[in-house]
Amino acid sequence: MKQLLILLAAGVLAACGGDDKWRDASLAPRQRAALLVREMTLDEKLGQLRSPYGWEMYSRTGDTVQLTEAFRKAVCEEHIGMLWGTFRADPWTQKDLRTGLTPLTGARLANRMQRYVVEHSRLGIPLFLAEEAPHGHMAIGATVFPTALGQAATWDPRLIERMGAAIASEIRAQGGHIAYGPVLDVVRDPRWSRTEECYGEDPFLTAAMGRAFVTGLGSQDLSGPGHALSTLKHFIAYGASEGGQNGGSNSLGRRELRETYLPPFRAALEAGARSVMTAYNSVDGVPCTANRRLLTDLLRGEWGFEGFVISDLVSIEGLYETHGVAADKSEAAAKALRAGVDVDLRGDAFATLRSAVEEGLIPEREIDRAVCRVLALKFEMGLFENPYVDETLAAGVGSEEHTQLALDAARESITLLENRGVLPLDPASLGRVAVVGPNADNIYNQLGDYTARQTAANTVRDGLERALGRERVEYVRGCGIRDEERSGIAAAVAAARRSDAVVAVVGGSSARDFGTEFLATGAARADSRPVNDMECGEGNDRATLSLLGAQEELLRALKATGKPLVVVYVAGRPLDMTWATAHADALVAAWYPGQRGGDAVADVLLGRVNPAGRLPLTVPRSVGQLPVHYNRRRPANHDYTDQTAAPLYPFGYGLSYSSFEYTGLEVLPCEDGFRISCSVRNTSRRAGDEVVQLYVSDPVASTVRPLRQLCAFERVTIPAGETRTVVFVVGREQLALVGVDGQWCVEPGTYEFQIGSSSAEIKLKKSIEL
Repeated sequence: MKQLLILLAAGVLAACGGDDKWRDASLAPRQRAALLVREMTLDEKLGQLRSPYGWEMYSRTGDTVQLTEAFRKAVCEEHIGMLWGTFRADPWTQKDLRTGLTPLTGARLANRMQRYVVEHSRLGIPLFLAEEAPHGHMAIGATVFPTALGQAATWDPRLIERMGAAIASEIRAQGGHIAYGPVLDVVRDPRWSRTEECYGEDPFLTAAMGRAFVTGLGSQDLSGPGHALSTLKHFIAYGASEGGQNGGSNSLGRRELRETYLPPFRAALEAGARSVMTAYNSVDGVPCTANRRLLTDLLRGEWGFEGFVISDLVSIEGLYETHGVAADKSEAAAKALRAGVDVDLRGDAFATLRSAVEEGLIPEREIDRAVCRVLALKFEMGLFENPYVDETLAAGVGSEEHTQLALDAARESITLLENRGVLPLDPASLGRVAVVGPNADNIYNQLGDYTARQTAANTVRDGLERALGRERVEYVRGCGIRDEERSGIAAAVAAARRSDAVVAVVGGSSARDFGTEFLATGAARADSRPVNDMECGEGNDRATLSLLGAQEELLRALKATGKPLVVVYVAGRPLDMTWATAHADALVAAWYPGQRGGDAVADVLLGRVNPAGRLPLTVPRSVGQLPVHYNRRRPANHDYTDQTAAPLYPFGYGLSYSSFEYTGLEVLPCEDGFRISCSVRNTSRRAGDEVVQLYVSDPVASTVRPLRQLCAFERVTIPAGETRTVVFVVGREQLALVGVDGQWCVEPGTYEFQIGSSSAEIKLKKSIEL
């Protein structure tokens, strides 16, 4: 009898865990993952490769949060290993300030989820909680930074690295692990709805910002308690769709992919990113979610990437529903897995892989390989030893330190485009200010897409009232973003006439509301009815870049009063500014400046901060010029019959309240490259930042090259009357091109280094022979 009990116990142990060498924390993460996979059933493996909606897994009543039956089913029957968007609260999720999670309730929920998984699953494999984080954790109470265009306009990677660290700490403080971001899509058509999420049109600037973000997240060292795993979006060439159509196709060749669209991803992977998300689009007829040449041959084979690849939301289903390269969900899942996709975001496609394995269509070793990639990172993060979060850390979410950093980022992002002697406004001599426009006092219009409901944010109206006193600021909305209603313009004009200066805040909006309809991908369904302000953000592609509604009519009416007119654009893309360029007394691009954007704009307008933002993309005069990026390949554009080919504002452009002089360019050879330096003198009476930009031109090459290409930059603070020496080191590899044979090479010949304050304002040049 005793022997029988021993045999029964041994059988139970084998069924429940078998060989548990994978629990040995002294082993390497990949070794532990391989050992654990051997103990898993096929269903348990497939569960690790699916990431359903996290917000469906709980309900909240007051301060009480409960796990839902959907969660219990997902754990016990589907064996899930990952959730997405658990803390997300926005109109799509139907979570708001009442039903969503505060930082503390979020941390408590995360711990409850992990405890349930550990106690109610056979192997106790902890969950990965993945969160949107392109400009802050998309959660109630988290710090909201400027969106990526604003981040890029700072031209300050050190600041972006600090921002990344703050975002990671807030995600981990609530029990999250994975940060979806940065977005590294190079933008070629600003009509595209997701322009705001990107760092602009230049691969070097995008790479520098992406590298800094990933470094700040701490993704290279997942053992750090405040570090988050970075998922790069979207692989590849999502921002190159024809006609600015979200998810549209493109016909890019391999040279353009390698020279323009791939470098930012490689830079971010080298900085430590551990996950890559596929894009919705196709490249040269092959959908990115089924492109083995890119996901396996290049990403893993050529670059040595060892992390996991995740589909974008239901993009595997898109292989048959949208692209027409699969007959059904099962074939789509098999194609995606074979191409190199490891995890299915929200979709049900990978649920079909069980039958594919059983029927011999997919070898189980391919499932094992994908599962190992996910589990190795869980082991590396230490989740098997401690899947829980210290709930007291939630008090640091949205801290004063982080909101100050958000203010710093907003201040550095603001880009002064025109100033006819009006700015800075002098508070001492200024009586009343009329603050007018649809974006002057609308919190959500300045936060951008992928933002949760918030309670701590301020508008331009708030910022000016805080600085000047409410009695000196008169606010009138005037009109909406898209609404054609004009009845408020008369009141705005009356307020302008009673004031000494007018600040008109116009532009666009990515603010979703609870009346917005959504596609299965989470993108807002484009709606021509002017029922809300949303004209940007995922799904809201534009046919034009014009100011919508009655906004330009409002500006014209304000100008007619004869009062000094300062126009501030709050927008997620470079909208048409031609009227303001010609008629406003000052013009400012504030992008989507985040939760402290109102204070930042007020600081710049009143001279408390000297603006030094620079354009991360070219501003066209009209959509007929598109594409109009500065680094187009030769030949240079010629003028149209009816319009100049020159853009309204060039890449890298931006004004300051200071003035600067460039002298003394030196180019010296150094190990593996060149040391390039110049002197920059502040010729004004005011300290200011200058963004010194280094470009390279390759006048004779084996393939057609851009007229110039950014290869280094530095944002430097220079006191009034003083001079700073700016030094760049450019490696030989930065002079490389993809030759006629399709391989990277550095060709001998002449190269010209150009230093300037924008891509169109070159101050110094010097050629070298290589």
